[in-house]
Amino acid sequence: MTFQKEKKDEAVREPANPPALIDFMMKAWKPRALKVTPHAAVATFRKRRAALSKKFPGEVLVIPTGHEKVRANDTTYRFRAGSDFFYLTGNLEPDCVLVMVPKGTTHQAHLFVEPNPGRASPTFYTDRSKGELWVGPRLGVPESEKRFGLHAQSLSQLESFLNQFSELRLLRTVDSALSTRQTSLEKDGGLATVISALRLIKDALEIRELSKAIASTKRGFEDVIRALPTAKNEREVEGTFALRARVEGNDVGYGTIAAAGANACILHWTKNDGALRKKELLLLDAGVEGNQLYTADITRTVPMSGRFSEAQREIYTLVWTAQQAALRAVKPGNDFMEPNRAAMRVLAQGLHALGILKVPVADALKPENQFYKRYSLHNVSHMLGLDVHDCAKARQEVYRYGPLLPGMVLTVEPGLYFQEDDLTVPVKYRGIGVRIEDDVLVTKSGMRNLSASIPSEASAVEKWVKQLSR
Repeated sequence: MTFQKEKKDEAVREPANPPALIDFMMKAWKPRALKVTPHAAVATFRKRRAALSKKFPGEVLVIPTGHEKVRANDTTYRFRAGSDFFYLTGNLEPDCVLVMVPKGTTHQAHLFVEPNPGRASPTFYTDRSKGELWVGPRLGVPESEKRFGLHAQSLSQLESFLNQFSELRLLRTVDSALSTRQTSLEKDGGLATVISALRLIKDALEIRELSKAIASTKRGFEDVIRALPTAKNEREVEGTFALRARVEGNDVGYGTIAAAGANACILHWTKNDGALRKKELLLLDAGVEGNQLYTADITRTVPMSGRFSEAQREIYTLVWTAQQAALRAVKPGNDFMEPNRAAMRVLAQGLHALGILKVPVADALKPENQFYKRYSLHNVSHMLGLDVHDCAKARQEVYRYGPLLPGMVLTVEPGLYFQEDDLTVPVKYRGIGVRIEDDVLVTKSGMRNLSASIPSEASAVEKWVKQLSR
């Protein structure tokens, strides 16, 4: 068994390099060293590992970051570090593994990384997958130790290192080779669950990174609005936002939803191949993922003409009112689902007032009915952080059915979606889809809307669009 990344097949096989060429390539290179400085958050990553250590005294913990994945034939997707691995190390490189070994009452962290042989091995030229002249230099072993403040070793030593231990807990799914080891699936699942639970409460560094991602996302939304007067289709919207994400961050945090007109009624519309029509709404659900991998998740629904029609404004205002009710319910001690309940009460009341829900509001809200879901479709919140749907492996009793706690960051995103072919909806509303989404920090006394600077009330949105579309 090997823990090295499997080499991808090459579409065109290069002829073997003649020995004379290899000999020539190995000579006459000026000595150089990578300039490495300690990561600014070394102390924070150490504190996170210490918190994990307390949960598993005396146990060996293995947390890999994963490998590049093949996109097509011999091309790969851009690598993105595993969230749990990054949370504990700050390392963004592929193929690395963190191993935490019991030492006294705590653990010693070992970081296994790809060595950087420089020009001492012909692989710098001959290895298309990892060679320095093909993909750039790796950080290497001593440099990784200096950068991340923990003991580093060559990845080639990982297998023999792990074979010392009769039992270990492994974070599965991100490393196919490691996942072939015979470990307890129940214990491995427990490791993933505990790390997710630790990540539920954001520290000061995480709040700063999320705030930066949200600020970049606002600028991306404004880029899109400026482009609307001449843009012809949803792909232009997606591409405009993606430029901001790559200029100011690592990438988009998830597939951008750029849904114009009735496409907004499809919750995860990412084809983004529809036309833009000035009298319709544009639902943009997008987030910049920062260089430290924390992502924003914002939705705004804007009138492309600069002004809502009467019907559009009615529905938009109802969704906005529901969101305000949900935001007021974000406070420590309330359970995670309370903002959803608050929003759904408002939506059900509004749908009844519009004549869409024919039954009494109380009946529509009953758990055994939930008739409002025909038009709202989804709940209003999920956790946010390194992943857009963060901490997904945390136990339900501490997440979905647990209390909101200071330091949690969640989205608040009610929506209404009236399908074009829904005969229960008046014709004037059919094809309208509205969602409004903000990213919210639970504080000791209530909440702080991290994305409050992005206009959301109907008149403020109209003013925003008009100012930027000139």
